[in-house]
Amino acid sequence: MSKYAKIEAAQVEERYARGWHCLGKVEEFGDTPVQLKYFGTNLVAFRGEDKQLIILDGFCPHMGADLSQGYVEGNSLRCAMHAWRWGEDGVCDDIPYAKNIPKKACIKPWPVLERNGLAFVYNDPENNAPLEDEMPPMIEAFGTDEWSGWDVSLIPIETNCRELVDNMADKAHFGPVHSAEAMTFENTFHKHIAVQHMEGKSPRLAGDSILTTTATYYGPAYMITEMSGEMNGVPVESKLLVSHIPTGTESFDLRFGVMVKLFPGMSKEESDAMVSGYVQLTQAAFFEDVHFWHSKVRVDNPVLCDGDGPIYKLRQWYNQFYVDIANVANTWDEAKQYSVDSINPIPAQKQAIDDANAAAMAAEMTEAEA
Repeated sequence: MSKYAKIEAAQVEERYARGWHCLGKVEEFGDTPVQLKYFGTNLVAFRGEDKQLIILDGFCPHMGADLSQGYVEGNSLRCAMHAWRWGEDGVCDDIPYAKNIPKKACIKPWPVLERNGLAFVYNDPENNAPLEDEMPPMIEAFGTDEWSGWDVSLIPIETNCRELVDNMADKAHFGPVHSAEAMTFENTFHKHIAVQHMEGKSPRLAGDSILTTTATYYGPAYMITEMSGEMNGVPVESKLLVSHIPTGTESFDLRFGVMVKLFPGMSKEESDAMVSGYVQLTQAAFFEDVHFWHSKVRVDNPVLCDGDGPIYKLRQWYNQFYVDIANVANTWDEAKQYSVDSINPIPAQKQAIDDANAAAMAAEMTEAEA
């Protein structure tokens, strides 16, 4: 037996997680059909005459035409190649040159949801209806005068979705990657929900104050983080969206969004500047992870130490979305909590890079003011 660690990585099965997946902001979809390449296939999204979002399989089963090149008629979509028309229920409701419509002329209608200013599609390999108690919850702050709207970035990532989800239990990366010292770190797994609560030091996002975050996955792919920090000595409350949707087994689209609570004591211009500045800071912090996802390899058997988070427990929780609903274990019917009290300092090399970047930024600001 070799004394050296051997990385194991099984081939990923072409099966996509059961659950709700975010497609971006609702205003991205109108009465012009949009092609979506997700879950290893093509979908088409459009709004009918009643303005409700409709998503269907993206290829016409007649001769394989791309339905996103078609035309919206009422709540139906007519194929541009042979003019077969597909209703919102996926059933062909008109063939101009046929006396009878084939019984097999039916494509899959995908469950959709519009909530919190975001559009969602539901995937289930078994084609079951969405579970009522697993719907993404309402965000009461969205759409109020006290909060900004979503600022959402789309980043294509070339790796398996699990690499992103692993972050929920990865306490040790905060120092080396984000220059943040996580002092309190807890995970809770219960049914379809996974929570990470962290309190720590982050000069970038909290100044001299304590940064507090509570990140919650509602299902396999949609996470909302409640974050309290500081900018320029002013307390800042924000909500972060971290959502992914697979394009293939080794790739996914990542959507990172930010909402910021407005600053009533400031003018609109001052408040807008604070919101914009804090959005940029959170984006810069989150995008530091992206660099590693593009270059790291899959490890099914990570060698962990006693200061690491509950990576294996998280993966067990996550696996429930990749099996038939009848085979989901009852492991998570009762909430299970895990905490890590290790100290993860910022490496000297990372601190030197941060100091150099801060000095360069200060020099640029001085030059701009001169």
